[in-house]
Amino acid sequence: MKLSPGSQGAETEAALAFAMAGDTARAESLAEDLGTRFPRDTQMQSLWLPAIRSQLALDKGNTASAVTTRQPASPIELGNVQFGTTTGLYHAYVWGQVYLASGQASAAAAEFQKIIDHSGVVWNCWTGALAHLGVARANALQSRTSQGADAEAARRRARAAYKDFLTLWKDADSNIPILKQAKSEYAKLQ
Repeated sequence: MKLSPGSQGAETEAALAFAMAGDTARAESLAEDLGTRFPRDTQMQSLWLPAIRSQLALDKGNTASAVTTRQPASPIELGNVQFGTTTGLYHAYVWGQVYLASGQASAAAAEFQKIIDHSGVVWNCWTGALAHLGVARANALQSRTSQGADAEAARRRARAAYKDFLTLWKDADSNIPILKQAKSEYAKLQ
């Protein structure tokens, strides 16, 4: 099904995009409206709205609230959404970011790895490429918070994940901020 302005899908993805862009007023307004209009929609209530609310809490620097907004893993999270071809596993990406921000490296890595492991669900969504960077950052965090062999193992995993990300982006414009940041982070692990 094609997304059209005013559709549930367009509004849902717009709410998440506004939240990710820091436009909290628009994201909150859309999320509230979607929650009211679709109170019995399982995907809306279990995946989309919690992801939007977690992103909004993260934007406000409230990582504790962002973590508590997260719903338990659900059997539907890897399924297709009613209004589009794929979920892109946006919710897993958001929760990976939330766990990173709250210092929970293992939980963050698991969320990002879920995206990588389910490329058939993600297809060519941006979350697929950025999940590699998320895994790298989660392992880099774990290498800084662990000691001895655990720290070194996490560092090796981080370097490998950064390398995977940089390989995916090898033909990208070198001035893209996230790419420049990833290259800098990777260099610090060498």
